[in-house]
Amino acid sequence: MGYIKSAALEETGYVVLDSYQQELDPKEWLDIEFVDWKSSGDTRFAPLASAFGEIECNGFWNHTPPRTDKDGVWIPAQTEKAPNLTRRAQEPGANVGRCRIIELQPNTYADCLYNLHQDDNNRLNPDGTGWVVRGFFNLTDDKDSYFVLRENRTDPSEETRIALPAGAQLIIDTQRLWHAATHVGTDPRYCLITSWESGPQLDEYIAKYNGRAHADNVAVPQELLDAGQAEQSRRIAARAAALAARGREEVTAMSEA
Repeated sequence: MGYIKSAALEETGYVVLDSYQQELDPKEWLDIEFVDWKSSGDTRFAPLASAFGEIECNGFWNHTPPRTDKDGVWIPAQTEKAPNLTRRAQEPGANVGRCRIIELQPNTYADCLYNLHQDDNNRLNPDGTGWVVRGFFNLTDDKDSYFVLRENRTDPSEETRIALPAGAQLIIDTQRLWHAATHVGTDPRYCLITSWESGPQLDEYIAKYNGRAHADNVAVPQELLDAGQAEQSRRIAARAAALAARGREEVTAMSEA
């Protein structure tokens, strides 16, 4: 039967929506509770919706009963302090799974490449239902930072780098694309991340905000790109050797992200 997917994401695995006027909204992410939760870098997360409405970030499949990343339960203690962020996450009208704000500390392009990962959004997702994708709404004005997307983790030839000023809005099939952010700066980057189920509601939302399947690539000096690629290769090899010495294999899909 296959999953219901958005045609807008078929070509590149992502769309860029019209920019949001983030500067008009209060900084609600400063008022809600964050918990330590490591993803691709030095991170914390503030959940707005979780498996059972608790302030935690675990994958829904790690709860009892286990289920896919859908039907998230909103957390009143968080959403009451962040009504605008909650409204934005709910606006498409699509089924929402996990919804949270990520706090990412500054990192390098090499760090980003090493942290590239695919999500496990559709674990336990029944065939014939909507494919789970993720929305990324950049909250802070990180003009020098950029999202990195690759079809192949270690192949730089088809890398996409998307700028992350305040109000940048992306929807990404993060189970298809390897992704992470290069955050240049001194202060943390904050971004609203929402798991949405693909279907007519999400398609209408993408069309409403003129979703585009191609973004201008952020320009990065070639020597920085080359050095980052070399460092990614070195770190992956070093980790693989360390795990092999312990009789383990690397798990590259960061299913808890």
